[in-house]
Amino acid sequence: MKLGLNLSFAIKRWLGGERLAALVANELETRYVQFTWDLVDPDWPASTRDTLAREYATAFAAAGVTVESTFGGLASYTFNHILAPTPELRALGKAHLRNAIDMTAAMEVPAAGMPLGSFSADDAVNPARREEIYKMALEAYVDLARHAREQGLSMLLVEPVPLATEFPASAEEALRLMTDLDGQTDVPVRLCVDWGHAMFKPLFGEKATMEHWMEVVGNYIATFHIQQHDGLYDRHWNFTRDGLITPQILSDFWDRHELDEQTYFLEIIYPFEEPDAVVLEDMKAAMKMLRSV
Repeated sequence: MKLGLNLSFAIKRWLGGERLAALVANELETRYVQFTWDLVDPDWPASTRDTLAREYATAFAAAGVTVESTFGGLASYTFNHILAPTPELRALGKAHLRNAIDMTAAMEVPAAGMPLGSFSADDAVNPARREEIYKMALEAYVDLARHAREQGLSMLLVEPVPLATEFPASAEEALRLMTDLDGQTDVPVRLCVDWGHAMFKPLFGEKATMEHWMEVVGNYIATFHIQQHDGLYDRHWNFTRDGLITPQILSDFWDRHELDEQTYFLEIIYPFEEPDAVVLEDMKAAMKMLRSV
């Protein structure tokens, strides 16, 4: 199976292209990464943002590491973006992804992605409002995909999330989004499916399996996030902890579905107060476990 790292583990710790690239290539022995916007914010002033982002991209390339995509992180996820309740907030959400596309292009990385966004508490329980805002989100993604093509990107990614107040949450909602956008955008919009989200039992019940997601939207999944979890919360634990997933389960799934073009990006989020040395040793141990199957 093809393993990579979402760089979420590094935020607030290992900053700067040369430092992080050396750690990824030499200490974690990884050749594929997904760059998190928590390292460089797309909404920073463009000239400074792109200079910093290019520094990371250049250093990773020199270290023999491929940045396959850039992706929204913790900071980005706190906002409602293009599912927000007001036109002003939705416009800011659209601008956020547009800025991320520009940053990704400056890095010469082919794909960028994030969760679609969050409805407000009131809109989430109002079917008419959900539908109205969803239709506007589709229009926004058509425009954003056009901009992505103009900037040289080849794909946009959307991550389903395990909250009923967001979209898409379920595999069925993800299928609706994919079919509504398929053939309508200048670059394809595809899914980044997180194992911990897809297997969220409180929301999905018996459908909280990766087999169900593959059955419903397997043809639209371009990449995966992997994490250890308990099926009760979106833990983003490492595989050094016990939970519902083992490296063998991941390997068997990969082989059973004959995956080859996707990447398993390990996406681990540590408490900020965790000592750096503990984080690094834990990441080393987890990558060794994942490579062993």
